[in-house]
Amino acid sequence: MLKYIEEFGKYVAIEGFKNAKIKDVKKFLEEIQKEKPSNVKIQFFDAEFVATWRHLYFAVLNALTAFKNKYNISKSFEMEAMLYASAQRQIRKAMGLLGIKPNTINMAVLVVGDKKEKVKATISAISKRINAQADDKVLELSKQKIAIIRKTFEISDTELEAITKEEIEKTL
Repeated sequence: MLKYIEEFGKYVAIEGFKNAKIKDVKKFLEEIQKEKPSNVKIQFFDAEFVATWRHLYFAVLNALTAFKNKYNISKSFEMEAMLYASAQRQIRKAMGLLGIKPNTINMAVLVVGDKKEKVKATISAISKRINAQADDKVLELSKQKIAIIRKTFEISDTELEAITKEEIEKTL
């Protein structure tokens, strides 16, 4: 999924990958950071806790707004997006919830940049590097995934009902 956010002049790509095999997460992230083009931001998420691509898209919108209005918690855009996606105010908790780990099988990749070509090239390079199959289905909701997300984020029936009378999937 590639979208342009006109208000901020940014392109956002969100891609899912299945069967990831990253044994040394720290080394992997360091290598990605060294290789990425300038003015491109990258963040990785454990897709098991991502409630569709919209979940990450709205985290990006909130992070961009936070930086624009100078109420960001983190110094880095990538971490601010992680904080919003995880609904946390502490980086350690956010990473513990949504960050990738050595046992992460399905992951979501978020790339944000000023130029469409750089964003697309970055997604392509990451795809080759992570040794996993591109598959946006890992971002979709299933009954099992809904249960995991509700438990992880402690979302009760009462909270869901207070927000909307629509389907649980739409509300999440």
